[in-house]
Amino acid sequence: MKPPPEPAAFDHVAADYEAALGRGLQLAGETREFFARGRVAWLARCLPQPAPAISKVLDFGCGDGAATPLLRRLEADATIIGVDTSTASLELAQRNHATDRIRFLPVAALKPDASFDLVFSNGVFHHVPSADCPATLALIHSALRPGGLFALWENNPWNPGTRLIMRRVPFDHDAVLLWPAVARRLLRVAGFDVLRTDFRFVFPRWLRWFRPLEPALSRLPLGGQYQVLAQKPPSPTPPDGR
Repeated sequence: MKPPPEPAAFDHVAADYEAALGRGLQLAGETREFFARGRVAWLARCLPQPAPAISKVLDFGCGDGAATPLLRRLEADATIIGVDTSTASLELAQRNHATDRIRFLPVAALKPDASFDLVFSNGVFHHVPSADCPATLALIHSALRPGGLFALWENNPWNPGTRLIMRRVPFDHDAVLLWPAVARRLLRVAGFDVLRTDFRFVFPRWLRWFRPLEPALSRLPLGGQYQVLAQKPPSPTPPDGR
């Protein structure tokens, strides 16, 4: 199986990525780290029970790697591999965030060997051309072990605040937002079982007193982002159903 194409679209913004994203997120009154921590915390809450063993994690589209170490909150001893198509971003990730348990690789170097327990992806697919989505999802599916989980986070097209923030971020100007129903359909076609869809980050900082209500609102399409949690079937079903 060939990996998806490797555009260098983010190479020219890698050095300014943090500042550019920060300018957009000013509208929400929160930092990039606030949202990164929130995504990982919500994923931990959504994991099937009893909690599956998570010893190897893939951060697909890791960018500059700033959020990658947070995935160790799911399992402190996990090995995490971040992959991206941007060489400049990977250089920053390797320099600033690599450890003995966190490594960074180009997507082309990823071996889809069915060894990962979890794949995490945030804000990647609105930059993937629709024609390339099937190949990208097939690569992720092949990287997961049977029964492994895929947490796909995307920006919510229904949320006007999200659209306004993206208009303020230069590298999102050409992004095509992925509707939740389309994300679920693509995942099913790629062979995943869709477990749940949740919407997060409803209230900006100046309405933070209402944030305790967010878990109860997670099934409504209100939040700035959504997570589709999917699973690679535990064992393949033969074509004849036997």
